[in-house]
Amino acid sequence: MIKVLINHASNGQVNFLEIKGHANSAPHGEDLVCAEVSAVVTGGFNNLKNYKDYELKLDEGYALFKANSQLDAHDETVIETIICGLNTILEANPRFITIKTDK
Repeated sequence: MIKVLINHASNGQVNFLEIKGHANSAPHGEDLVCAEVSAVVTGGFNNLKNYKDYELKLDEGYALFKANSQLDAHDETVIETIICGLNTILEANPRFITIKTDK
């Protein structure tokens, strides 16, 4: 199962996003849920303008975004778009992904 954890700063912005695990909805290399999550997260991370200001990790079965300062409007939109995409995947595949947030 893919587990997503989202935390927010006191200003309401997402300051922590962690995605880990595998969906195991199909054999390795054929798992469309994993492919969907990978596409959403990788595409989003690649669109962050101030990526040097954040801790970013992207490995097989693991992704991390950690902000230690306020996001600009562009990067906040990118992170919120990633979360929206993950929620869409959750709606279609609730057996293979969970999302926990501090809100």
